[in-house]
This record gives sequence, C-alpha cells and structure tokens, in this order.
Amino acid sequence: MTRTLRPVDLARAVGVSTQQIRNYADAGVLPPTPRSPSGHRRFGPRHRRALLAYRALARGYGPVAAQAIMRAVHAGDVAEALALVDAAHAALHEQRRTLRATGEALDAVALQAPEVPVPARSELRIGEVAARLGVRSSALRVWEAAGLLSPAREPGTGHRRFGPADVRDAQMIHMLRQGRHPLPQIRAVLDELRRTGSREALRAAIAQRQAALAQRATAMLEGSSHLHHYLHGEDPPG
Repeated sequence: MTRTLRPVDLARAVGVSTQQIRNYADAGVLPPTPRSPSGHRRFGPRHRRALLAYRALARGYGPVAAQAIMRAVHAGDVAEALALVDAAHAALHEQRRTLRATGEALDAVALQAPEVPVPARSELRIGEVAARLGVRSSALRVWEAAGLLSPAREPGTGHRRFGPADVRDAQMIHMLRQGRHPLPQIRAVLDELRRTGSREALRAAIAQRQAALAQRATAMLEGSSHLHHYLHGEDPPG
C-alpha cells in the first residue's frame, strides 16, 4: 500500500509552507493528486520525488524553466521536457562564449589610450555615440546618472560632448552590461582603470561572472540527475 504523505510532510522536506506545496500541485509541478472523500489531497512518495526534482531543477535552470520541465513530464511529453533541458544548456554555453568574447574585447578596448583632446566640433553628441554602440540615448543618460560617464557640456546649450575617452568608456560599459555585470561593479572597473590604468578590476569582473556560470552549470548537472531519477521512479541519491 502506498504511503500517504500530508502537505506538511512535503513542506518540511524542502523547507517551504504547506500553501506552497498546494501551489506546486496546482501548477503541475507535482503529478496529479488524488483526493480523499472529504476533499483533502493525498500525496505519496512520487510527489515527494517530484518535489525534490523540481527544487533541484529550479536551483540550476531557474523556477520558470523548472516548472515548464516538470509540467511537460506530467503531461507525458518527456521529449519536450528534455528539449527544455537542452535549450537551457545551449543558452548557458552561449553565455560562456559571449563572456569570453566580451573579455577579449574589453581587454582590447582598455588598451586604447585616450587620444589628445580634439576640437569640440570633432567630438560626438549623445545620439551619435548611441548609434555607434547600438543603444538608446536614454541608456547613456542612465550610465551618466550612475556616475559611469561624465561627458563635457557644450557652453550655452549644455549639450553633451563625448571625447575619445568618453566613447571608450561607453564601449566598455556597453560590453560589460551585455555580460550582465551590475552598474556598481562596472563603476569599480572604470574607476580603477582611470586611476591606475590597471585592468585587474576588469579581469576580476570577468572572473566573477565565469565563476557564477560554473556554479550554475554544477547546479544544472545536479538538477538533471534528480530529473533522471524521477523519470525512472527512483529516489535521488543522498
């Protein structure tokens, strides 16, 4: 006879509320749940395995992807669930490729010494810099407000004027933002580069992101292991 588990039993197993267990059941994260004559849900060992699999998947793939994977499994579409897993791994690989390219590009940009000041007419306006980078002018204003850029102002009109050093900094900010680095971290990179000419902060930022991707890859591997055991009706190891 299958052992019956209460919502509180599942909740305690993963450290969530009983309401969250009900939410998981309603969302399809858990397999269909029979009810007692009085209307109470009857959970069992399979629900516990599904819960552990989902939580492990969520740590690596994120809750949205994990929910989609589990719903596909419970809909009987294992092929779709595995396709979602593959897509997440492909996306992570692309992030690695982008990060590597970003690091190489940033190193090259950082080596570009600001040129001798040029006449004001040869400096660029905000729209021209935005067009070069492929971003909106509003992004440059946000970066300026965050203290990342400090372009000169045109006397009288107050229009921003970006010299070679400003354009270089804008390029670096744009590439770091594409690598998902937060603005405070980018500011530290630029501050050190301006103060000492050192690229150590830049390298540290890239290394930190690489470590985060490696950590996520490990979590994805663990999540895949849990999913494998769940699909075969086995308890996860440990």
